[in-house]
Amino acid sequence: MNRRFEPAGPLRGQVTPPADKSISHRAALFAAMTDEPVTIENYLDAADTRATLAAVQELGISVLHVGPGVVDRGLRIQGVGLRSAGAAAVAGGKAQPLDIDVGNAGTLLRLLPGWLAGQETGTWRLDGDESIRRRPVDRIAEPLALMGAQITCREGRLTPVTIEAAPLHGIEYELPVASAQVKSCLLLAGLLAEDETRIIEPLQTRDHTERMLRAAGADIRCDGSTVVIRPAASLAVDRIVVPADFSSAAFFVVAAVLVSGSEIELEGVGLNPTRTGLLTILERMGAEIEIEEEGERDGEPSGRLRVRASHLHGTEVGGSEIPLAIDELPLVALAACFAEGETTIRDAAELRRKESDRIATVSEALTALGAEVETSEDGMRIAGAGALRGGAIDSHGDHRIAMLGAVAGLASREGVEVAGMDAAAVSYPGFERDLASLRSG
Repeated sequence: MNRRFEPAGPLRGQVTPPADKSISHRAALFAAMTDEPVTIENYLDAADTRATLAAVQELGISVLHVGPGVVDRGLRIQGVGLRSAGAAAVAGGKAQPLDIDVGNAGTLLRLLPGWLAGQETGTWRLDGDESIRRRPVDRIAEPLALMGAQITCREGRLTPVTIEAAPLHGIEYELPVASAQVKSCLLLAGLLAEDETRIIEPLQTRDHTERMLRAAGADIRCDGSTVVIRPAASLAVDRIVVPADFSSAAFFVVAAVLVSGSEIELEGVGLNPTRTGLLTILERMGAEIEIEEEGERDGEPSGRLRVRASHLHGTEVGGSEIPLAIDELPLVALAACFAEGETTIRDAAELRRKESDRIATVSEALTALGAEVETSEDGMRIAGAGALRGGAIDSHGDHRIAMLGAVAGLASREGVEVAGMDAAAVSYPGFERDLASLRSG
C-alpha cells in the first residue's frame, strides 16, 4: 500500500498515542502465568500484540474482551500458573510439538521461550513471518541452554525454534550486548529455575519486566548493573493498566519539532526513564519539550508532553544513550537532516537486528529524500542541511520506517511517498488518522 504525505502547515492539537507495545506483550504473558484472572486495561490492538494473545490462547489460556469486542477497551485473562502452560502438554512429546505463530513480534519470540523452557511437560515450536525468520535467536538460545533448557533452532540460530520442557538451574550471565528482551527472557526462566539467576547488563536497558515482576510479588532486586531473581511459586496481580506508548508518541514529537509553527500535546504517555532517551537527545539538539509527570501506575510513570517547533543543531549519540533510545534512533537520524551541523550515531549495531536492518533502511530512505548520510557498521553520520527535499521511500515492511517516511513528508519541501505504509499497523493501526488530526487542528 502506497501513501503520499504532503508538506504540512503548523501541527496543532492533542493526541493520546496507542497503548505501549512492550508493556502490552508483557502484560498478556504475565497474566497467563498467574493463577487468578487478570484484567488488562488499555491493551494495544495491533498486529504484534494480537500475535501474543493468539499465542497464549494456543497454550490453553482464556482471553476475554471486556466491552463490545474491542481490544483497547480491556482484556480479562485467566492464567494457568507459572508451571502449567496449558495446552502445551496436550501436544505430547518431542515428535509433535505445539506450533505457535509469533507473526512479526520479536518481543514475543524472545520472551515466551523463557517461560516455556522451565515447564514440567510439553514441546513447542515457535515460528513467524519472513522478517522473523531472518532474526537470529542465538542471544536467548545460548544462555537458556546454560540454564539447562532443551532448545534447538534452524541452522544459523534462526527460527523456527523448538523448546522442550526441562528442569532449569540459575546461572550468572553477562549479556554480551545490552538487550531488554534477552534480559526479560532470562528473568522469566529464572522464576522457574533452581536457585537464583543473576543477569549483568553492559548498559542499562528498559526495565518494564523488572517493574511488573516486582508488582506481581516476585523476589527480584537490582544491584547496580546486575538484576537478580529467585524462583517463585506463583505470581499475583489482578489488574494491569498499560500507558500510552512512548515509541509511538515519538513520531509526533519529532513531527512537531520539525514542522514550522507547530505546538502539540501528547497525553498519558509512558515516561519510564529507560525508554525516554529520545527526549534527552532532542533537548540537547535544541528542541523545546515540556514534560509534566502525572504519577505512577503499576510502577510505570506517565504524563503529558508539550512540544513546539524548534531550531536544531547536530550532536553525537552513543554509549549508554543507545539502549534508552534504540527504537527512536531512526527519528534521531531524521531530525539530524533538519539540524545545523553534523550528527553522529555510534554504538548502535543492534539496529541491524530489528525488523529491518535499520542502519541500511534508514540511510537508504533519507538518502532518497535528499539527505547526505554515511553509514558504518554500528551507526551513521548525517550532514544536517536544515531541510529535506522529499521523494519516495520503501518501508521494507518495517513499521518504524513507514511512519518515519510519513513524518518526513510533512516536514519536507516536496512531500514523500511511502511504499508499504500498511506496515505501520504492526504497532500503530491508527497512525495516519491521528497524524491527520494534528494537521487539521
